[in-house]
Amino acid sequence: MNRQNAAESLGTMLLVASIVGSGIMGERLANGNAAIALLANSLATGAALLALIATFSSVSGAHFNPLVTLAAVSRKELPLTAALVRSAFQIVGAVAGAALANLMFDLPALFPSQHVRSGPGLWLGEMLATFGLILVVRMSGSLVAVPAYIVGAYWFTSSTSFANPAVTIARTMTDTFSGIRPIDAPAFVAAQVLGCLAATWVSRWLRAEK
Repeated sequence: MNRQNAAESLGTMLLVASIVGSGIMGERLANGNAAIALLANSLATGAALLALIATFSSVSGAHFNPLVTLAAVSRKELPLTAALVRSAFQIVGAVAGAALANLMFDLPALFPSQHVRSGPGLWLGEMLATFGLILVVRMSGSLVAVPAYIVGAYWFTSSTSFANPAVTIARTMTDTFSGIRPIDAPAFVAAQVLGCLAATWVSRWLRAEK
């Protein structure tokens, strides 16, 4: 394992632990108020993501997302084989993060979610969330741009912005606030891929226009 893959796995693990853990904590403290729980979840995720990007960007680029890694292939920044290996490390880290969050709150390490997330509106929301994320990643040089977008997308998208196949897979393994049923995950990932492809094309066009 090289340092870049280790950094991506560790960073993705901590990101998912923050997503799942803050979801559990927020839901327990909100006493049934879903808006308060989502606010806690989004702010904690954005803050953790900002810290993780600052920590790991100099080592691996702080992708923490297979789509961001594969987008780097289109810019010839990373060979396809290396990108696929790195994506696998991200997925492993994501699953470990979900397990750690579950265990912290005295739940089984991994257990399938029963949280229904399905339907055209949610798929469109997930495609838009990923489109915006990849666009920000490709066109913004700001450290805070990606975390800021993620916090906003939690609220303006119907899907609450997963925008990450590794995170989506991990969230099938926690039947908590941030979970998604395993049967619903493939459609989310397909929507994410479509959003990524669209953002890649648009960003190329905008930069060429510039």
